[in-house]
Amino acid sequence: MKNYFSLFVLLVFFSCGEQQPKEGVDMVLFNGNVITMDSVSPKVQAVAIKDHRIQSIGNDKEIKALIGDNTEVIDLKGQTAIPGFIEGHGHFSGLGFSLIRLNLMKTKNWDEIVQMVKERVKDAKPGEWIEGRGWHQEKWDKVPDQALDGYPLHESLSAVSPDNPIILRHASGHSAYANAKAMELSGITVETPSPKGGRIVRGSDGEAIGVFEERAMDALYAALKEYQKTLSPEEREAEWQKAIQMAEQECLENGITSFQDAGSPYLEIDRYHELAKKGELDIRLWAMIRQPYEETKVRIQEFPLLNAGNNHFTVRAIKTQVDGALGAYGAWLLASYNDKPNFLGQNTTSIEEVRNMAKLCIEQNLQLCVHAIGDRANREVLDVFQQSFEANLSKKDLRWRIEHAQHVNVEDIPRFSELDVIASMQGIHCTSDAPFVGKRLGERRAKEESYAWRSLLDSGARIANGTDAPVEDVSAIENFYASVTRKRQDGLEFFPEQRMTRQEALRSYTLDNAYAAFEEKDKGSLSVGKLADITVLSKDLLTVPDEEIMRTEIMYTIVGGVVKYRNAKGE
Repeated sequence: MKNYFSLFVLLVFFSCGEQQPKEGVDMVLFNGNVITMDSVSPKVQAVAIKDHRIQSIGNDKEIKALIGDNTEVIDLKGQTAIPGFIEGHGHFSGLGFSLIRLNLMKTKNWDEIVQMVKERVKDAKPGEWIEGRGWHQEKWDKVPDQALDGYPLHESLSAVSPDNPIILRHASGHSAYANAKAMELSGITVETPSPKGGRIVRGSDGEAIGVFEERAMDALYAALKEYQKTLSPEEREAEWQKAIQMAEQECLENGITSFQDAGSPYLEIDRYHELAKKGELDIRLWAMIRQPYEETKVRIQEFPLLNAGNNHFTVRAIKTQVDGALGAYGAWLLASYNDKPNFLGQNTTSIEEVRNMAKLCIEQNLQLCVHAIGDRANREVLDVFQQSFEANLSKKDLRWRIEHAQHVNVEDIPRFSELDVIASMQGIHCTSDAPFVGKRLGERRAKEESYAWRSLLDSGARIANGTDAPVEDVSAIENFYASVTRKRQDGLEFFPEQRMTRQEALRSYTLDNAYAAFEEKDKGSLSVGKLADITVLSKDLLTVPDEEIMRTEIMYTIVGGVVKYRNAKGE
């Protein structure tokens, strides 16, 4: 009995001397310049994360006391942490496919494009369609030898690819080039009429030169769709999955933690939902349904879909559009184009269909998001919104959005605030389009009504910011620079009196984008209880000189307290 008692004493002694693991939070970021976008504590040194959400913010001493044995600790080394960038308007799968297919964004002229197609044809299978995107004739360094209104004729493109159909989408997405083979498969002849809301560009002999604007592209994409039907479902699914993975990686490398997808069909929405349920989405997606009215209403009872896959996927909006893009003469205007007299642009979707979409949104408690670029388009959409609101006075806080809102008549600018309509704009479009806006609209409309951020903000409107990727690179830094300087890298400055302040621009990319998606309770600021989505930058965007903004690097991208991207320079 004495021996058993001695053994018991020894066991108690050793167990008491054994140090127990110290419990702590999951992650701590300290020694930083943390810009919270929270008015209560706008700037702190450190952040603590527990169970995917922000548990505490404060000074280094307070937060480091929460470190446990299993806490991941990141020394920010004085670098700047901000709420994760939210891409406010982009095309997620389109971004991914742009990284797989021919990317024409950086091409300087038509000759470079033809050469890129020639190289791709060498590896193409017989009859395979070759796709690309990103050309913009207004940004080329020279006009092609054979051209009509700055558009080259298709012959040189057709010569390098006589057997493979080619379709190359304009950077804006509102027009496309096709070679002879693609036009043949699409049934385009000299007798084919231009459809309502689109134009087949033709020479004096009536022959199509290869450019198809707005709804005229439909015939090309119908032929492409027929080709895609010859591929196995496994091949199509594999390509889509690859595109999504590449889009995610591109976003994470640019500090983007959430992405507002500006229009996907039900097929893609179902695929995103499956990825979310399986925990296979690395960033958070918020999507708009984009299909014609008759197809949209078939399944609309299933929505909204909120916070699937641990807050990784939400569908709570419908997208439609009423016009095209300014660069392709598709923006719907109140007065003629300055460089195309007696032409007012394209109304691509009937106002009646927009009203039908509005009715669906009212019935289902969904947001309505309408693409409108020209001043006529914006006025028509504001009218539809106002009529819907006045007919449904019991409906409050709808947060309907106009996507782009690029050119707004001065009389309509105050209506955004008065109607509580969100101006979902893209800062980078301003500087990207700057070389031709004056040519298209004349100086007065360019100065007073184009990308009128200051006027909208001063009137009380809320601006959501983004890049419209893949129309532009999904670069939050480049977009921020455009928003606060309205300068291009070549030195051209576009009416700087309309620029945003640094604070406004950062808010438009974080808290206001969250608000525009009804997600401000979970995103947009580094506040206790919100999702731990954080972007770490090499410089402080609120204080660095203008010329240093573009040299800012993404050091970490953290989604839900998990590092999804780490810059090798930060290690």
